[in-house]
Amino acid sequence: MTLRGVGSKLEDRLAATAVRLAAAVPESLQRLIGGRGVTVDGATVHPEVRLALRMMALDPRPPFETLDVDAAREVIAHEARLFGGSPIEMAAVREVRIPGVAGGIPARLYDPGSDGHTGGLLVYFHGGGWVVGDIETHDSTCRFLAAHARSSVLSVDYRRAPEHTFPAAVDDAVAALQFAMVNAADLRVKPNKIAVGGDSAGGNLAAVAAQISTASGTKPAFQLLFYPVTDLSRKHPSYHRFSSGYFLTESQMDWYRGHYLRDERDASDPRVSPLLADDLSGLPPAYLASAGFDPLRDEGELYAARLQEAGVPVVVRRHERLVHGFVNALGIGRSGTEATHEAAVALRMALCLA
Repeated sequence: MTLRGVGSKLEDRLAATAVRLAAAVPESLQRLIGGRGVTVDGATVHPEVRLALRMMALDPRPPFETLDVDAAREVIAHEARLFGGSPIEMAAVREVRIPGVAGGIPARLYDPGSDGHTGGLLVYFHGGGWVVGDIETHDSTCRFLAAHARSSVLSVDYRRAPEHTFPAAVDDAVAALQFAMVNAADLRVKPNKIAVGGDSAGGNLAAVAAQISTASGTKPAFQLLFYPVTDLSRKHPSYHRFSSGYFLTESQMDWYRGHYLRDERDASDPRVSPLLADDLSGLPPAYLASAGFDPLRDEGELYAARLQEAGVPVVVRRHERLVHGFVNALGIGRSGTEATHEAAVALRMALCLA
Protein backbone atom coordinates (compact mmCIF):
# COMPACT_ATOMS: atom_id res chain seq x y z
CA MET A 1 0.00 0.00 0.00
CA THR A 2 1.66 3.16 -1.19
CA LEU A 3 2.44 5.78 1.44
CA ARG A 4 4.79 7.55 -1.01
CA GLY A 5 7.24 8.56 1.68
CA VAL A 6 10.46 7.01 2.85
CA GLY A 7 11.53 7.37 6.45
CA SER A 8 14.30 6.07 8.66
CA LYS A 9 14.09 2.56 10.10
CA LEU A 10 13.07 4.03 13.46
CA GLU A 11 10.36 6.11 11.78
CA ASP A 12 9.23 2.99 9.90
CA ARG A 13 8.93 1.02 13.13
CA LEU A 14 6.95 3.80 14.79
CA ALA A 15 4.70 4.16 11.75
CA ALA A 16 4.18 0.40 11.54
CA THR A 17 3.16 0.34 15.20
CA ALA A 18 0.69 3.15 14.58
CA VAL A 19 -0.79 1.32 11.60
CA ARG A 20 -1.20 -1.90 13.59
CA LEU A 21 -2.81 -0.06 16.49
CA ALA A 22 -5.24 1.65 14.16
CA ALA A 23 -6.16 -1.66 12.55
CA ALA A 24 -6.73 -3.20 16.00
CA VAL A 25 -9.45 -0.77 17.06
CA PRO A 26 -13.04 -2.11 17.19
CA GLU A 27 -14.76 -2.50 13.82
CA SER A 28 -17.35 0.12 14.75
CA LEU A 29 -14.56 2.68 15.20
CA GLN A 30 -12.90 1.54 11.97
CA ARG A 31 -16.17 2.24 10.15
CA LEU A 32 -16.37 5.69 11.74
CA ILE A 33 -12.81 6.63 10.79
CA GLY A 34 -12.77 4.90 7.41
CA GLY A 35 -16.10 6.30 6.33
CA ARG A 36 -18.93 4.67 4.44
CA GLY A 37 -17.85 2.28 1.75
CA VAL A 38 -19.30 2.15 -1.74
CA THR A 39 -21.20 -1.06 -2.44
CA VAL A 40 -20.15 -2.91 -5.59
CA ASP A 41 -21.58 -6.29 -6.57
CA GLY A 42 -23.24 -6.50 -3.16
CA ALA A 43 -20.01 -5.98 -1.19
CA THR A 44 -18.27 -3.08 0.53
CA VAL A 45 -14.59 -2.75 1.32
CA HIS A 46 -13.69 -4.27 4.68
CA PRO A 47 -13.63 -1.60 7.45
CA GLU A 48 -9.97 -2.19 8.30
CA VAL A 49 -9.08 -1.81 4.61
CA ARG A 50 -11.16 1.38 4.36
CA LEU A 51 -9.27 2.69 7.38
CA ALA A 52 -5.93 1.99 5.70
CA LEU A 53 -7.09 3.62 2.47
CA ARG A 54 -8.23 6.70 4.41
CA MET A 55 -4.84 6.92 6.11
CA MET A 56 -3.06 6.72 2.75
CA ALA A 57 -5.29 9.39 1.26
CA LEU A 58 -3.90 11.84 3.83
CA ASP A 59 -0.40 11.55 2.39
CA PRO A 60 0.36 14.81 0.53
CA ARG A 61 3.24 13.48 -1.57
CA PRO A 62 3.08 13.09 -5.38
CA PRO A 63 1.25 10.09 -6.88
CA PHE A 64 3.25 6.89 -7.18
CA GLU A 65 3.11 6.83 -10.97
CA THR A 66 4.80 10.24 -11.20
CA LEU A 67 7.96 9.00 -9.47
CA ASP A 68 11.11 7.79 -11.15
CA VAL A 69 11.90 4.10 -10.86
CA ASP A 70 14.45 4.38 -8.04
CA ALA A 71 12.08 6.47 -5.94
CA ALA A 72 9.22 4.06 -6.61
CA ARG A 73 11.33 1.13 -5.47
CA GLU A 74 12.19 2.96 -2.27
CA VAL A 75 8.50 3.57 -1.63
CA ILE A 76 7.71 -0.14 -2.00
CA ALA A 77 10.55 -1.09 0.36
CA HIS A 78 9.23 1.44 2.89
CA GLU A 79 5.71 0.11 2.45
CA ALA A 80 6.84 -3.47 3.05
CA ARG A 81 8.40 -2.44 6.37
CA LEU A 82 5.15 -0.79 7.41
CA PHE A 83 2.65 -3.45 6.42
CA GLY A 84 4.55 -6.74 6.17
CA GLY A 85 4.41 -7.63 9.84
CA SER A 86 6.91 -9.54 11.97
CA PRO A 87 8.80 -12.23 10.03
CA ILE A 88 7.93 -15.81 10.99
CA GLU A 89 10.96 -17.81 12.11
CA MET A 90 12.10 -20.54 9.73
CA ALA A 91 14.19 -23.62 10.42
CA ALA A 92 16.56 -22.40 7.74
CA VAL A 93 16.84 -19.59 5.20
CA ARG A 94 19.59 -19.58 2.60
CA GLU A 95 20.53 -17.66 -0.50
CA VAL A 96 20.57 -19.53 -3.80
CA ARG A 97 21.96 -18.69 -7.24
CA ILE A 98 19.99 -20.04 -10.19
CA PRO A 99 21.96 -20.51 -13.43
CA GLY A 100 20.75 -18.32 -16.25
CA VAL A 101 22.01 -14.81 -16.72
CA ALA A 102 25.61 -13.86 -15.98
CA GLY A 103 26.17 -14.20 -12.25
CA GLY A 104 23.01 -16.23 -11.86
CA ILE A 105 19.49 -15.30 -10.75
CA PRO A 106 19.34 -14.52 -7.01
CA ALA A 107 16.81 -16.47 -4.98
CA ARG A 108 16.06 -17.24 -1.34
CA LEU A 109 15.03 -20.64 -0.01
CA TYR A 110 12.76 -20.79 3.04
CA ASP A 111 12.56 -24.10 4.95
CA PRO A 112 9.86 -24.21 7.64
CA GLY A 113 11.32 -27.36 9.22
CA SER A 114 10.75 -31.09 8.95
CA ASP A 115 7.77 -31.27 11.33
CA GLY A 116 4.78 -31.91 9.09
CA HIS A 117 6.67 -30.83 5.94
CA THR A 118 4.76 -31.82 2.80
CA GLY A 119 8.00 -32.49 0.93
CA GLY A 120 6.87 -29.79 -1.47
CA LEU A 121 8.26 -26.53 -2.79
CA LEU A 122 6.61 -23.35 -4.02
CA VAL A 123 8.65 -21.42 -6.59
CA TYR A 124 7.43 -17.89 -5.91
CA PHE A 125 7.60 -14.69 -7.97
CA HIS A 126 7.02 -11.37 -6.21
CA GLY A 127 4.63 -8.70 -7.43
CA GLY A 128 5.46 -5.11 -8.30
CA GLY A 129 4.49 -4.59 -11.92
CA TRP A 130 7.74 -6.20 -13.17
CA VAL A 131 9.41 -2.92 -12.04
CA VAL A 132 9.39 -2.67 -8.23
CA GLY A 133 9.45 -5.19 -5.39
CA ASP A 134 12.05 -7.87 -4.69
CA ILE A 135 12.72 -10.80 -2.39
CA GLU A 136 13.08 -8.41 0.55
CA THR A 137 9.68 -6.74 0.09
CA HIS A 138 8.07 -10.18 -0.03
CA ASP A 139 10.08 -11.79 2.75
CA SER A 140 7.18 -11.82 5.23
CA THR A 141 4.80 -13.19 2.60
CA CYS A 142 7.10 -16.07 1.68
CA ARG A 143 7.75 -16.92 5.34
CA PHE A 144 4.00 -16.93 5.98
CA LEU A 145 3.32 -19.23 3.02
CA ALA A 146 6.13 -21.59 4.00
CA ALA A 147 4.95 -21.78 7.61
CA HIS A 148 1.27 -22.35 6.85
CA ALA A 149 1.65 -24.51 3.74
CA ARG A 150 4.29 -26.58 5.57
CA SER A 151 6.31 -26.44 2.37
CA SER A 152 9.58 -24.85 1.31
CA VAL A 153 9.44 -21.65 -0.72
CA LEU A 154 11.98 -20.51 -3.31
CA SER A 155 11.56 -16.75 -3.78
CA VAL A 156 13.05 -15.60 -7.08
CA ASP A 157 14.62 -12.16 -7.64
CA TYR A 158 13.99 -12.07 -11.39
CA ARG A 159 15.29 -9.22 -13.55
CA ARG A 160 13.09 -6.12 -13.52
CA ALA A 161 12.15 -3.46 -16.03
CA PRO A 162 13.03 -0.94 -17.30
CA GLU A 163 16.65 -2.15 -17.06
CA HIS A 164 15.45 -5.49 -18.40
CA THR A 165 12.22 -5.34 -20.38
CA PHE A 166 10.10 -8.28 -21.53
CA PRO A 167 10.97 -11.16 -21.94
CA ALA A 168 13.79 -11.06 -19.34
CA ALA A 169 11.50 -11.69 -16.35
CA VAL A 170 9.77 -14.53 -18.20
CA ASP A 171 13.09 -16.15 -19.08
CA ASP A 172 14.18 -15.96 -15.44
CA ALA A 173 10.87 -17.38 -14.21
CA VAL A 174 11.07 -20.37 -16.53
CA ALA A 175 14.74 -20.93 -15.64
CA ALA A 176 13.88 -20.84 -11.92
CA LEU A 177 11.06 -23.37 -12.24
CA GLN A 178 13.22 -25.70 -14.32
CA PHE A 179 16.08 -25.31 -11.84
CA ALA A 180 13.83 -26.37 -8.98
CA MET A 181 12.64 -29.45 -10.81
CA VAL A 182 16.14 -30.55 -11.80
CA ASN A 183 17.65 -29.81 -8.38
CA ALA A 184 14.83 -31.04 -6.15
CA ALA A 185 17.16 -33.32 -4.20
CA ASP A 186 19.59 -30.49 -3.42
CA LEU A 187 16.64 -28.35 -2.33
CA ARG A 188 15.46 -31.25 -0.12
CA VAL A 189 12.06 -31.52 -1.75
CA LYS A 190 10.32 -34.07 -3.96
CA PRO A 191 10.35 -33.38 -7.72
CA ASN A 192 6.67 -34.30 -8.09
CA LYS A 193 5.67 -31.76 -5.40
CA ILE A 194 6.92 -28.53 -6.96
CA ALA A 195 4.35 -25.76 -7.35
CA VAL A 196 4.62 -22.32 -8.92
CA GLY A 197 3.01 -19.13 -7.66
CA GLY A 198 3.11 -15.39 -7.31
CA ASP A 199 1.14 -12.21 -6.74
CA SER A 200 0.09 -9.64 -9.35
CA ALA A 201 2.96 -9.38 -11.89
CA GLY A 202 4.47 -12.39 -10.09
CA GLY A 203 1.20 -14.24 -10.63
CA ASN A 204 1.53 -13.38 -14.30
CA LEU A 205 5.04 -14.88 -14.38
CA ALA A 206 3.84 -17.97 -12.52
CA ALA A 207 1.02 -18.55 -15.01
CA VAL A 208 3.35 -18.05 -17.97
CA ALA A 209 6.06 -20.29 -16.50
CA ALA A 210 3.45 -23.00 -15.91
CA GLN A 211 2.34 -22.77 -19.54
CA ILE A 212 5.86 -22.91 -20.96
CA SER A 213 7.06 -25.66 -18.61
CA THR A 214 3.99 -27.81 -19.25
CA ALA A 215 4.49 -27.47 -23.01
CA SER A 216 8.10 -28.63 -22.58
CA GLY A 217 7.02 -31.74 -20.69
CA THR A 218 7.98 -30.62 -17.17
CA LYS A 219 4.62 -29.80 -15.63
CA PRO A 220 4.56 -28.36 -12.10
CA ALA A 221 2.23 -29.87 -9.54
CA PHE A 222 0.12 -26.80 -8.78
CA GLN A 223 -0.40 -23.08 -9.45
CA LEU A 224 -0.99 -20.57 -6.66
CA LEU A 225 -2.06 -17.30 -8.27
CA PHE A 226 -2.85 -14.15 -6.29
CA TYR A 227 -4.73 -11.51 -8.34
CA PRO A 228 -2.56 -12.16 -11.41
CA VAL A 229 -2.10 -9.89 -14.41
CA THR A 230 -3.33 -12.04 -17.30
CA ASP A 231 -4.08 -9.60 -20.13
CA LEU A 232 -2.18 -6.44 -21.04
CA SER A 233 -3.76 -6.32 -24.49
CA ARG A 234 -6.91 -4.62 -23.21
CA LYS A 235 -8.50 -3.14 -20.13
CA HIS A 236 -11.30 -5.26 -18.73
CA PRO A 237 -14.35 -3.66 -17.03
CA SER A 238 -12.85 -3.84 -13.52
CA TYR A 239 -10.12 -1.44 -14.68
CA HIS A 240 -12.75 1.28 -15.02
CA ARG A 241 -14.87 0.28 -12.02
CA PHE A 242 -11.87 0.47 -9.69
CA SER A 243 -9.63 2.89 -11.56
CA SER A 244 -8.73 4.84 -8.40
CA GLY A 245 -9.34 4.86 -4.67
CA TYR A 246 -8.67 1.16 -4.02
CA PHE A 247 -4.85 1.07 -3.69
CA LEU A 248 -3.80 -0.23 -7.14
CA THR A 249 -4.91 2.31 -9.75
CA GLU A 250 -5.35 2.31 -13.49
CA SER A 251 -2.63 4.97 -13.77
CA GLN A 252 -0.18 2.80 -11.84
CA MET A 253 -0.89 -0.14 -14.13
CA ASP A 254 -0.26 2.11 -17.14
CA TRP A 255 3.08 3.11 -15.56
CA TYR A 256 4.08 -0.51 -15.01
CA ARG A 257 3.00 -1.52 -18.50
CA GLY A 258 4.97 1.32 -20.06
CA HIS A 259 8.15 0.21 -18.33
CA TYR A 260 7.76 -3.54 -18.97
CA LEU A 261 6.82 -3.79 -22.64
CA ARG A 262 9.26 -3.10 -25.47
CA ASP A 263 6.44 -1.95 -27.74
CA GLU A 264 2.71 -2.37 -28.16
CA ARG A 265 3.03 -5.65 -30.04
CA ASP A 266 4.32 -7.37 -26.88
CA ALA A 267 0.92 -6.96 -25.20
CA SER A 268 -0.62 -9.66 -27.43
CA ASP A 269 2.15 -12.18 -26.75
CA PRO A 270 0.82 -14.99 -24.49
CA ARG A 271 4.06 -14.71 -22.51
CA VAL A 272 2.82 -11.24 -21.49
CA SER A 273 -0.91 -11.99 -21.57
CA PRO A 274 -1.41 -15.67 -20.65
CA LEU A 275 -5.18 -15.25 -21.07
CA LEU A 276 -4.52 -15.09 -24.83
CA ALA A 277 -2.84 -18.51 -25.07
CA ASP A 278 -4.55 -20.72 -27.64
CA ASP A 279 -4.71 -23.86 -25.52
CA LEU A 280 -4.75 -24.12 -21.72
CA SER A 281 -5.49 -27.84 -21.53
CA GLY A 282 -3.13 -30.01 -19.54
CA LEU A 283 -2.00 -27.26 -17.17
CA PRO A 284 -1.62 -28.06 -13.45
CA PRO A 285 -4.48 -27.50 -11.00
CA ALA A 286 -4.77 -23.95 -9.75
CA TYR A 287 -5.97 -21.87 -6.83
CA LEU A 288 -6.66 -18.30 -7.96
CA ALA A 289 -7.43 -15.64 -5.37
CA SER A 290 -8.88 -12.33 -6.54
CA ALA A 291 -9.84 -9.18 -4.67
CA GLY A 292 -13.31 -7.71 -5.06
CA PHE A 293 -12.06 -4.12 -5.43
CA ASP A 294 -9.17 -4.52 -7.84
CA PRO A 295 -8.59 -3.33 -11.42
CA LEU A 296 -7.16 -6.80 -12.17
CA ARG A 297 -10.16 -8.70 -10.83
CA ASP A 298 -11.90 -9.47 -14.11
CA GLU A 299 -8.90 -10.64 -16.11
CA GLY A 300 -7.78 -12.93 -13.30
CA GLU A 301 -11.20 -14.52 -13.00
CA LEU A 302 -11.47 -14.82 -16.79
CA TYR A 303 -8.21 -16.74 -16.78
CA ALA A 304 -9.61 -19.10 -14.16
CA ALA A 305 -12.73 -19.56 -16.29
CA ARG A 306 -10.61 -20.41 -19.33
CA LEU A 307 -8.65 -22.94 -17.28
CA GLN A 308 -11.91 -24.55 -16.19
CA GLU A 309 -13.18 -24.66 -19.76
CA ALA A 310 -9.96 -26.41 -20.74
CA GLY A 311 -10.57 -29.10 -18.12
CA VAL A 312 -8.03 -27.84 -15.57
CA PRO A 313 -9.15 -28.21 -11.91
CA VAL A 314 -9.43 -24.69 -10.49
CA VAL A 315 -10.56 -23.11 -7.25
CA VAL A 316 -11.50 -19.45 -7.70
CA ARG A 317 -11.74 -17.46 -4.49
CA ARG A 318 -12.90 -13.87 -4.72
CA HIS A 319 -12.24 -11.99 -1.48
CA GLU A 320 -15.10 -9.59 -2.05
CA ARG A 321 -14.17 -6.98 0.57
CA LEU A 322 -10.44 -6.75 -0.09
CA VAL A 323 -8.23 -4.73 -2.42
CA HIS A 324 -5.14 -5.60 -4.44
CA GLY A 325 -2.03 -6.38 -2.41
CA PHE A 326 -3.49 -8.23 0.56
CA VAL A 327 -0.67 -10.81 0.66
CA ASN A 328 1.67 -7.93 1.53
CA ALA A 329 -0.50 -6.60 4.36
CA LEU A 330 0.04 -9.36 6.90
CA GLY A 331 1.05 -6.95 9.63
CA ILE A 332 -2.26 -5.11 9.86
CA GLY A 333 -5.62 -6.46 10.86
CA ARG A 334 -6.99 -9.90 10.06
CA SER A 335 -8.59 -9.80 6.63
CA GLY A 336 -5.45 -10.08 4.50
CA THR A 337 -3.91 -12.63 6.84
CA GLU A 338 -7.02 -14.82 6.73
CA ALA A 339 -7.17 -14.69 2.92
CA THR A 340 -3.48 -15.59 2.59
CA HIS A 341 -3.81 -18.35 5.17
CA GLU A 342 -6.67 -19.89 3.19
CA ALA A 343 -4.47 -20.00 0.09
CA ALA A 344 -1.57 -21.51 2.05
CA VAL A 345 -3.81 -24.29 3.32
CA ALA A 346 -4.99 -24.98 -0.25
CA LEU A 347 -1.35 -25.25 -1.32
CA ARG A 348 -0.55 -27.58 1.57
CA MET A 349 -3.43 -29.89 0.67
CA ALA A 350 -2.50 -29.90 -3.01
CA LEU A 351 1.14 -30.78 -2.32
CA CYS A 352 0.18 -33.46 0.19
CA LEU A 353 -1.93 -35.10 -2.54
CA ALA A 354 0.60 -34.62 -5.36
